[in-house]
Amino acid sequence: MLHGYIPPHRFLPYLSWTEIAALPDRENTVIVLPCGAIEQHGPHLPCSVDSVIASGVMGKALEKLPAEVRAFALPPITYGKSEEHLHFPGTVTLTGTTLLSTVIEIGESVYRSGFRKLLFANGHGGQPQVLEMAARELRLRHGDFVIVPHGVSRLPSAASRQVSEQEKKLAMHAGHSETALMLALAPDTVHMERAAANFPPPFPIKLLSADGRPACAWTARDFGPSGVIGDPTSATREQGLEILDTLSDSWAQALTELHALRWVVREEATWERGHQQGFIQQSFVPA
Repeated sequence: MLHGYIPPHRFLPYLSWTEIAALPDRENTVIVLPCGAIEQHGPHLPCSVDSVIASGVMGKALEKLPAEVRAFALPPITYGKSEEHLHFPGTVTLTGTTLLSTVIEIGESVYRSGFRKLLFANGHGGQPQVLEMAARELRLRHGDFVIVPHGVSRLPSAASRQVSEQEKKLAMHAGHSETALMLALAPDTVHMERAAANFPPPFPIKLLSADGRPACAWTARDFGPSGVIGDPTSATREQGLEILDTLSDSWAQALTELHALRWVVREEATWERGHQQGFIQQSFVPA
């Protein structure tokens, strides 16, 4: 069915329009949009990694929410901005402009349906800036809209206890944590016999990169023909289940707090779609 990893009772498209219109407290109901990608993840992982992890983690978090915390998920965006992986077959990418327009238009639809809290749950490291731009644009248009763009894997989890210092510093793609999570969420798609480590050279200008991660623009092919940037070889399903459990715990807490959040409401005229008109502050009197 369409809901995939999302609990059916938390999947907004399974409601009719009359049921959505009748939902209580829509202005505080959290709408979750998992944002993934279809792109190469080395010889041992499928191209669906980012979409699976974004949906899988948020689905498990929604499953853990108490009934009184109102939150629903939309179907994930499974195509992202993946130009850094274009050298590899299987990568399907949108341009940044297309993704930006898509996310903004989805946000407008969420707002038009009466909801005022939207989470962009991002599973792909190549597009946080686009989602941040979309969130800012939507906030400019609607002074009572709370939009949170955030990386799915950036909340506390067991992952930090499982990996080496080299992995923490230099891994960026198809390494230990992504492999472990895929072993937990979609084990039949993982081929550990093909897994091999591959790290980029540490960036030599410490003033620009204290941990050695590349400070300049890069593509995955810059670091070798496998597409891997990290060490997946020691990942296990048990580790993935631990990451999934602890990461979804963190997200369940974050969703609960986002549901309870009462944020600033800006009542002045917004800047509308074309940024042609809107409120301009003319003076200021200190309190």
